[in-house]
Amino acid sequence: MNTDKIYAESIANEYSIKNDSKVVALKKLDRKVKEFPLLTAIVLGVISTLILGTGMSLAMGAIGGTEEAFAAGIILGVVGMIGMAVNYPIYKRMIAGRKSRYAGDIIRLANEIARKA
Repeated sequence: MNTDKIYAESIANEYSIKNDSKVVALKKLDRKVKEFPLLTAIVLGVISTLILGTGMSLAMGAIGGTEEAFAAGIILGVVGMIGMAVNYPIYKRMIAGRKSRYAGDIIRLANEIARKA
């Protein structure tokens, strides 16, 4: 098996201009499935990381320096850790839901394109 040839064909296929509206529709559906969950995961991850960092700063005394700030820092740190811990399961559940919602259309379009080629 010539893997270089297969790799070169896959790269060329990726960069070739697709005039077929079905290919464009398939790419749009695939993007619709993946973009929103990814964006949600990134936003939740960034927010959770910032909350954890703020909590760590409060707990270590870099901000505040009082006992109340220490307690608030511990609480914020735990909230940030929980947010980061649930981020990936939420992402996987969102992807699975969107895949099941659009699976029929994607499979139908992919089969039509495969039969045509």
